[in-house]
Amino acid sequence: MFAEKNQIDRQLKLVQSTMHDCLKETYIAKLLTNNKNLLGKGKMLRSRLVLILGNRQGLDEKELILAAAAVDMIHGASLLHDDVIDGGILRRGAPPFWKKYGINGAILFGDFLMFKALALLIDAGRTDLLKELVDKTGEVCRSEVEQELFLRGTPGTWEECEQVARFKTGSLFAFAAVAGGTDAPGQVDALREAGFILGTAYQLVDDILDESGNEAVSGKTLGTDQQRGKTTAITATKNAPAKPMEYIDLLLEKSTAQLATWPELQAVWTDFLNETMKPVLNKHLSAG
Repeated sequence: MFAEKNQIDRQLKLVQSTMHDCLKETYIAKLLTNNKNLLGKGKMLRSRLVLILGNRQGLDEKELILAAAAVDMIHGASLLHDDVIDGGILRRGAPPFWKKYGINGAILFGDFLMFKALALLIDAGRTDLLKELVDKTGEVCRSEVEQELFLRGTPGTWEECEQVARFKTGSLFAFAAVAGGTDAPGQVDALREAGFILGTAYQLVDDILDESGNEAVSGKTLGTDQQRGKTTAITATKNAPAKPMEYIDLLLEKSTAQLATWPELQAVWTDFLNETMKPVLNKHLSAG
């Protein structure tokens, strides 16, 4: 276990350097050293999931590093855009990019990161993962558009809230899970669904955090969901489970159940939930 942790820590540093190397020949690289809340400065949950699954299955390390860097860059781009849309003034304990460099700069930087992320998978020679990331990034964008243009201003139903969570946050966790998979029959589909479910649970907890969390603990601006009339796990009371937190726990169990055909892989997933995801979720929930 200690050796595995050391391996992940080493690989995460490679992921960070890979992301920074994408920008090293641009003027933008100068901004990274002065901004402590940009690439590779968060929890890197999606990268960790890629590496933990892929390592256990003996996948090529270089390909894992590139896939992990790609998904974290897409996630970073989404945060740049989200902070502009929500008017957030705190991200990872520091002023967000748009507050320092303007709305135009944040939008353009986010767009640039997305395309650099996709290029990494071309370098890896993984057209299958490139298609997967294009599809999943598109689903993130679609969900954001639907939430903004069709659901905003209404409380929404629980089903609508869960669908937003599935595609808005679940999509990149789905990609991360697939990137750690093999060509064993049915495994990619099972991992994709497990990732979708895991990301759904994570977003539902984030909805609750936005309503009742502590900014000093969470490190980001809270309370913007209700101000902007978003459909979330707080507002969507129609058909909502009586005990949302118990429902979220059931989702985590459901994600694990997707991998029952591969007991060793399922055990790795369970370890990831217990050692990485659940401590993060519990910290969110205790931040009020």
